[in-house]
Amino acid sequence: MRIVLASGSPRRRSLLELLTPDFSCMNPDVDETPRVGETPRDYVARLAIAKASAVDAPGELILGADTTVTVDNVVLGKPEDREDATRMLSMLSGRSHDVLTGVAVRCDDVVKSCVVHTLVTFAKLSQRDIARYLDTEEPWDKAGAYAIQGRGGAFVLRIEGSYSSVVGLPLVETKALLVNFGMGLDQ
Repeated sequence: MRIVLASGSPRRRSLLELLTPDFSCMNPDVDETPRVGETPRDYVARLAIAKASAVDAPGELILGADTTVTVDNVVLGKPEDREDATRMLSMLSGRSHDVLTGVAVRCDDVVKSCVVHTLVTFAKLSQRDIARYLDTEEPWDKAGAYAIQGRGGAFVLRIEGSYSSVVGLPLVETKALLVNFGMGLDQ
C-alpha cells in the first residue's frame, strides 16, 4: 500500500518525507471557500477530507491536509494582495492566534481524520516590520500571511502545541493515522 499526498505544498511534502520517503503527490482541485456559519475547526476538517476524497487512487492511502490561521474566530486564509497581508499581520501583531490543521487519511471508502490546534503568540510588529516582510516572497501562499519556518518565525514569541502543524502537517498525528491504516512507519 502506497501513500498519495493530496497536496501541492512543498512544506507538506518535506514534512511527510520525515515519516516516509515512499509516497507520491497529486494536487487536488478543491474549493477552499469557507461556508456560512462554519467554524474554523469544521472548515479545516472538511477541507482535509475533501482533498483526500478528490484523489482517485483505489487501494492507496490518500493523505489530505489543510491549515488555517484564526483570530477572534475569523479565518485568515492566503493573502490576496499586499493590503490584505498587511491587514492580517496587523491583526496578529502583539497577540495570540490559533492555527488549526485538519488531517485526513482515506483508503477507498474508509476515512479517518483529526484536527490539531496550536496557539501561536506574536511579538508586537511595527509597520516597518510588516512592510519589510511583505517585500519578501514568503507570505504570499501562506495562511495568515506568514511562514513560521522562515523569516516569519522571527515574529513568534512562543507556541503551545505542534510546530509541524503550524508548518502544515502535524507529524505525530499524521503518523498515528497512517499506522492506524497498517502502515509500518517505525523509526
